[in-house]
Amino acid sequence: MQVKPADLGPHLASSLAPVYFVSGDETLLVEEACDAVVAAARAQEFGERSVLYVEKGFNWNDVLQNVSSMSLFSERRIVDVRVSGNKFDKEASEVLREYTKRPADDTLLLIRCARLEPRQRSSAWFKALDKAGVIVLIWPVSAAELPRWLSGRLADAGVELDKEALQYFSQRVEGNLLAAVQEIEKLKLAALSEPIDVPSLTSVLEDSAHYDTFVLIDAVFAGEPDRVSRIVANLRQEGIALFAILGAVTSQLRRLQSGGKLPPQRQRLVNRFLERLGSVNAIDRVLSQCALVDQQGKGQLLGDAWLSLENLLLRMAGARLPSLETQLPYFKRA
Repeated sequence: MQVKPADLGPHLASSLAPVYFVSGDETLLVEEACDAVVAAARAQEFGERSVLYVEKGFNWNDVLQNVSSMSLFSERRIVDVRVSGNKFDKEASEVLREYTKRPADDTLLLIRCARLEPRQRSSAWFKALDKAGVIVLIWPVSAAELPRWLSGRLADAGVELDKEALQYFSQRVEGNLLAAVQEIEKLKLAALSEPIDVPSLTSVLEDSAHYDTFVLIDAVFAGEPDRVSRIVANLRQEGIALFAILGAVTSQLRRLQSGGKLPPQRQRLVNRFLERLGSVNAIDRVLSQCALVDQQGKGQLLGDAWLSLENLLLRMAGARLPSLETQLPYFKRA
């Protein structure tokens, strides 16, 4: 069965399943969910723990051998399987389906991996795990959800921020939950007068926001120009190549043209973006402007490619700015 991360604690307090599968790209939340499973198993005298790292060349039959081998130190044990990325080949599928038919009574099998693709969540091995044990799918905390998530963490730590400070805190740690937790610990130790306001917060807070190109693209699709500017500046400061960002943007645009199936949450973002464009056919024009930015970056046209890229992304996010095409005569000036 599938259990939401927020419901995992109550579930573990009432019972333990023979198999747990935790998947997601938020490393902090995945680790915390797995730690909760291990702690609950320890409380029920699962005294031994073996860790298997699934990397290139890994033999999935080693999992079966590990589970079936005699325990040296304890009658009950945990087998912690850590999959690099989200790769499950044919051998993995066969092993997992075989094991879930008859899980070992004295073993708790814990598998963790990165976020699965939709097709993987409809595979035979995933359904077998769903039937035999518990699946916890962890999704990224969006910018809109982050203030509420932070409020919960702050409350658990006994720290209170005023409304403006909470919003400021959200912007500073967006995209880096681990840094957010570390900063909350620093605030806890600082023992500031509460509720903490923005000036007091900035006295101890470091800028820990960490963005990647996919967060940027989501901000574009969601129509958030302010976030787009902030993320572009952050990426440039971190030394991310202009062509890496441009390549990710064009790849996503071409994917939209192909009409592939998307998760519901992302489909809503895409729909908002397409409404601003007018239709899928308008993507061709956006791609032509991406080509102009590419030529600037390669020195084939005049102008600052970073400024042009930001201009393009802001217009894609809904800002009213001049089109790059209207400036083309200037870019070609000798």
